[in-house]
Amino acid sequence: MKNLAKQLLAIWRALGINQRITIAVAAGVVIAGMVALVAWSHRPQMQLLYGRLSDKDVSEISGLLQEQSIQYEIGTGGSSIYVPADQVAKVRMDLASKGVPEGDGVGFEIFDRTNFGISDFVQRTNYTRALQGELSRTISQLHGVRSARVMIVMPENRLLFSDTKTKPTASVFVDAGMGALSSEAVNSIRFLVANSVEGLQVDDVAVIDSSGNVLTENMKDDGDFGAASSQMKLRKNVEDYLSNKVETMLDGVLGPGNAVVRVSAELESDATTKTQETYDPDGQVLRTETTTEDTTTTSESDANGGGSAAPSVGASSNVPGSNSGSTDLTKTGGKSSQQSRKDHSDNYEINKTTVNAVRSPGSVIGLSAAVFIAAKAEARKPEEIEALRKMVVNALGVKNDTGANPTVTLEEVAFQNQTVTKPSVADLVLSNSDLLRNAFAILVAFVVLAVFLGMLKRSKPDNIPIELLKPQPPPAPPAAVISADTLNDLIRQKPANVGAALRGWMANPNSLSKN
Repeated sequence: MKNLAKQLLAIWRALGINQRITIAVAAGVVIAGMVALVAWSHRPQMQLLYGRLSDKDVSEISGLLQEQSIQYEIGTGGSSIYVPADQVAKVRMDLASKGVPEGDGVGFEIFDRTNFGISDFVQRTNYTRALQGELSRTISQLHGVRSARVMIVMPENRLLFSDTKTKPTASVFVDAGMGALSSEAVNSIRFLVANSVEGLQVDDVAVIDSSGNVLTENMKDDGDFGAASSQMKLRKNVEDYLSNKVETMLDGVLGPGNAVVRVSAELESDATTKTQETYDPDGQVLRTETTTEDTTTTSESDANGGGSAAPSVGASSNVPGSNSGSTDLTKTGGKSSQQSRKDHSDNYEINKTTVNAVRSPGSVIGLSAAVFIAAKAEARKPEEIEALRKMVVNALGVKNDTGANPTVTLEEVAFQNQTVTKPSVADLVLSNSDLLRNAFAILVAFVVLAVFLGMLKRSKPDNIPIELLKPQPPPAPPAAVISADTLNDLIRQKPANVGAALRGWMANPNSLSKN
């Protein structure tokens, strides 16, 4: 090791001034890069504590963090605060215990302070303020909404006079930044506010954005127009669902982006009620059976012992729909009469089925679809195209799709060149900050080491080998040592003598070693 140090020192002394400066600068850059890399890798990873904060909340939270000596950073725009990742949960619990952040406006915490002697008007005003603040905070949590303010107008509750035409109304101001809220988000805001205020209707809620656009202008239910708009929206949702269903199936068979599907759905727009009664004569059941039997007998003695008898049939035997018998026997002279009647009737119950069917609007009564698939280098066979078409028909649930005019068509066409964006390796690395930091640190270390080795290789002298030698006894000192400068002076002053000496040495080289 000692000899290696001596050799390195000898190499350093043999280098020129430019080479020494180059190596010194390279070593300084390497050391500084290593120090910076170590410091950057040991820097704590910051994570979002709270976002979309008001200026008041940012100032209050930063003051509390400074009191607790917690490192923090304020994000771009001044509306978010970052703290070390390992302290996020603890800091949030500490701030929540202190009621921070409070958000814009006041909420129901206004009633936490007990105030005696306040009037009913002030109490109702505080309730309206608290309701407005709570709704504003809730709406601000929606995706795409930076901030929101809610204004509610409640009718005055009078004891002796009340106007039945007066009703509550509400206005919502939202700041969506550079983006725009979707109709679903605006509709959800309307229903949220309407269901939070007693007596407030959805159509009485107005939503306005920061650009001055009335977002609820075309959302009111205006009779037939509102019903038609709802039907169009329902039809669009059904068609999008069925189109996406078929496209995802074809993407698995043909590959992503190789199929385009458009579905047209015909929906039932009227509500119908159908009542059907069905009678089954073969399923009759005996319900009641009635049998009536009357018998009358009259006899009277006759002294003469004679007489005549004339039988007669009563009128009851002629009654239709009855099984009856009647006997009427009369004898004259001795007076003897006998009357008998029998009635039998059966009532049958016939089986009856009553069906009440209610068909609500929105039922699918017809479907048609157009499917285009990307053409291959080798055209598909008609059997393959028909097999794919049958797959689409079964996926849509279409029945009786046969004949010259099928409701589902599938054609093979040449698509325009489209690039399917896939997540790159850089995007995957950027999704994980820890992996990015470690990979970048290793890369910088390799680059700095490669640069340093390259500079050292270019600055290495050619005539000085680096090797470890075993210690040897020092050689005997020469009898006379002539430097190079002295030899040059002698050659210039007496070249003839030097030439004679060299010729003699070449003729007898051993003579120089002996002298």
